[in-house]
Amino acid sequence: VELTASIVSSHAAGTEMSADDLIQEINKVYTTLKRLETDGVTIDTGTVSGTPAMTLKKAFQNDNVSCLICGKTGFKTLTRHLRQAHELKPGQYRKQFNIPSSQSLTAKSYSESRRKAANKNNLAANLEKARAVRAAKKTAIATTDKSTTKPPKAVKAVRTKTVKSKA
Repeated sequence: VELTASIVSSHAAGTEMSADDLIQEINKVYTTLKRLETDGVTIDTGTVSGTPAMTLKKAFQNDNVSCLICGKTGFKTLTRHLRQAHELKPGQYRKQFNIPSSQSLTAKSYSESRRKAANKNNLAANLEKARAVRAAKKTAIATTDKSTTKPPKAVKAVRTKTVKSKA
């Protein structure tokens, strides 16, 4: 019972939970510990359960994004949290919870503010100019390489000695 209280209090300290969630968590942890005690079964902590902590609609809000694995909320973007806390790549996370590729793993307001900042600083035009300059350099290098390259030198034939055997 003490171990259950310790585990749940540690989890609740880092995760916002309602009273019902807290009770469910206590029951879940207690039954798992009891089963481990009686069966002596070891649990692989590296695997993540396939059941989401909340619905997709609840997880992807306008102002923040929540993790479906641990239920932690308040993220602007999930990528770093997934990598550090769960050792997952975004593609693995999407596959595990059937999240469509059209669904961004960032908060909508965060994406919008980044888009506005990019437009304000004229980054799209600067990117277009940089791409044009790079393409011009590539074509210039390709045309100069063709005119200045020399044909490869012929390889000299190697003479081999024939040794007569004493018979």
